[in-house]
Amino acid sequence: MCGIAGFWSLEGISEPQAVAERMALRLEHRGPDDFGVWVDLPAQVALAHRRLSILDVSVAGHQPMESQCGRYVVVYNGEIYNHSRIRRDLHAQKAQSHWIGHSDTETLLKCMSCWGVEETLQQIEGMFAFAVWDRQEKELYLARDRMGEKPLYYGWQGNSFLFGSELKALKEHPLFGATVDRGTLGLFLRYNYVPGPYSIYEGIQKLPPGSFLKLDLASHVSRQCPTAVPYWSLTKIAEQGVSHRFSGSEAEALDLLEDKLSAAIRDQMLSDVPLGFLLSSGIDSSLICALAQKISAQPIRTFSIGFDDKTYDESAYAKEIATHLGCIHTEMVVSPDDALGVVNTLPLIYDEPFADSSQLPTYMVMKLVKQHVTVALSGDGGDELFGGYNRYQHAPNVWWWLSKLPAPARTLAAACLTALPADLVNGFSRALGVVQLGDKAHKLGQRLRQVDDIDDFYISLLAEWTNGQSLVSGAERHSTILDNRADWPRMDNPVERMMVMDGLTYLPDDILVKVDRAAMAVSLETRAPFLDRNVVEFAWQLPLDMKLRGGQNKYLLRQLLKRHMPPKLFERPKMGFSIPLDQWLRGPLRDWAEALLSEDRIKREGYLNPEPILHSWISHISGKHNYGYRLWSVLMFQVWLEQQ
Repeated sequence: MCGIAGFWSLEGISEPQAVAERMALRLEHRGPDDFGVWVDLPAQVALAHRRLSILDVSVAGHQPMESQCGRYVVVYNGEIYNHSRIRRDLHAQKAQSHWIGHSDTETLLKCMSCWGVEETLQQIEGMFAFAVWDRQEKELYLARDRMGEKPLYYGWQGNSFLFGSELKALKEHPLFGATVDRGTLGLFLRYNYVPGPYSIYEGIQKLPPGSFLKLDLASHVSRQCPTAVPYWSLTKIAEQGVSHRFSGSEAEALDLLEDKLSAAIRDQMLSDVPLGFLLSSGIDSSLICALAQKISAQPIRTFSIGFDDKTYDESAYAKEIATHLGCIHTEMVVSPDDALGVVNTLPLIYDEPFADSSQLPTYMVMKLVKQHVTVALSGDGGDELFGGYNRYQHAPNVWWWLSKLPAPARTLAAACLTALPADLVNGFSRALGVVQLGDKAHKLGQRLRQVDDIDDFYISLLAEWTNGQSLVSGAERHSTILDNRADWPRMDNPVERMMVMDGLTYLPDDILVKVDRAAMAVSLETRAPFLDRNVVEFAWQLPLDMKLRGGQNKYLLRQLLKRHMPPKLFERPKMGFSIPLDQWLRGPLRDWAEALLSEDRIKREGYLNPEPILHSWISHISGKHNYGYRLWSVLMFQVWLEQQ
C-alpha cells in the first residue's frame, strides 16, 4: 500500500524534481517507509511515490521502478494477489528474465513488457491504482482496480496534467487552482459523499473503478482530458450473472462460495509484515475471520471497537466470536470526548468533504490496529453482493403498498406523515420497543412527494438533503449515474438493480473511501476478500433467494457461517458501524457544531444558504426531529472549508 502522484506539463515548470518531491511528501502517511521521484526533463514528466513496504521490504521493491527493457516506468499503489502465479505463467511462456526481487511491482512491469498495459489489466487480480509512463510511445497510462478499492484523481490544471492518490498531493503543484466546484458540493450534501467521477475541485476527477485512461502526445498538446475506458464492468458482470444463473443446489453453492472466499482470503493473507483482521461481530467480518482462522496454523489477531453508549456497542459480541474461534482479540471503547478529539482532523484525513459518520469509529479502530499490525483484512463488500442493506428487504414491500395508491393519495399521505409531531411519536414508539418511529414516518413522507416508481423510491432513500443543489449558492446541477436511467443495469428485479447501483456508487465512493483514507492516515493497509473478482462474479450468478429469504438478509452467508460457529453468536438485528450522532450533537458536540453553523459565518463564507440549515439545527437540538445525518454533511463541509 502506497501513495502515488505526478504530472505531465506542456511547458517547463520551475524545479520539477522539487515539485514532485513536495507532492510525494504530502502522501507520507500512505507510505512512511521509502520514497522516490523519477523525472524525464525533455518530456516534462514526473512520477512520485511513497512506499508502505508489505511485499519485498528490501530496496528491490523501491519505486518509481523501471522495466528491465527500459520502456516502462511505474508508480503503483496496492497489491496484486496473483502475482506469484503470474510469474509462473511467464516462466512457462519462456518470458522470464532475471528477477531482482519478489515484489509485485516488478511482476507488474514484466507483464507490461510482455503483454502491454491493457492486456496486463485483464490478467492481474487485486487492488491497485498505478501510473505508467511509456518512454517509447510517449504515453501516460492511469489505471484503477475493478471495484475501486484504491483511489486515483486526475485532471488538467493550467498547462499541466496532474494525478495522485489524494488531492492533497495535487495541491502541492504550483498550477493547482483549488476552486470549489459548487455543483459537486450540492451532490455531496445530497449523498453525504462526493460521487464519482467528480471531485470537490473544478477540473479534477476520480478515475472510475475498473477503468484506465491513456494520455498521448496529441491529446496532451491539445490539453484534452482523455476518456476513461472500462476494462471490466460490474454492470456487465451483474447482467451476465442474472442471465446465466447458478443452477446447482444450495449445498453446492455453499461449497463453491467457501472455496472461492477461502482462496481470496488465502491470497490476501500473503504479507511480509504482521497481519490482522477487523471484527465487528457482523456476518461479513465474522465469516472472514472464521475462514481465515481455519486457514491459519496460528491464532489470527482480531480487532474491534465499542462505545460507552450500549445501544450502539457490539464489542461484547465480537469478543465472544473471537473467543469461539480462538483468535487473539484486542478492543477499545470510544467516548464522546474521543470523538471530539478527532473530529477536526477528519478533513485532513479525507481530503475532500466526507460525511459518513462512521468515519469516526473507523479511523479510531484503524489507529488501534496499526499499533499491532501493518495489514488488516475486512468484511467490506458483503452487503452489496449478498443483500445486506435493509432497503433490499423493505423498499419493495413499502412500494408495493404505496403503488396501490393513486398519485393524489400518495401526496396526501406524504403531507400527513410530515405533519406528524415526530418527537411525540418517537416517545410513544419507544414505549412499544420501536426506535424513532416518528422520524422514520417523517422521512418517508418527505420521500413520497416526487416518487413515481420503485427506482425513484430507491434514489430517494439515498438522499439526506433531497435537493442538495438548493442549499448551495450558484450551484450548477451535476448529474450522476443515479440520475441517468439509461446507464442502469438491464435487469428485471428492482432489488438486484439496487444492489448493482450500490456497488457502482455507494461502495466505491463512500465505504471504500472511508476505509482507505482512515487506514492510510495511520499507514495501515486494508484488504477486502469479498471484493475478489472471482467472489464478485460468483455472487452475481446466485439466485436472489440465496441472498434474501424468509425476511432474512445474507441468507447464504449465514448458512456458511453456521458451519463455523453456532448461530447464537451472530443471529442478531443489524446495528451497523454507527455512532450515537443525534445525541452527541445535542450534547458533547453541540458547542462545536453551533460555531460551525453560525448564520453570520455561513453568509460570510458565501457557499451555503443558511435558512434551511438553521431550521434543521433548531429542530434537531429541540428534539423535535433527528436531523443528525443531514447536519453532519454541512458540518463536515464547514470544518473542511475552515482548514483550506
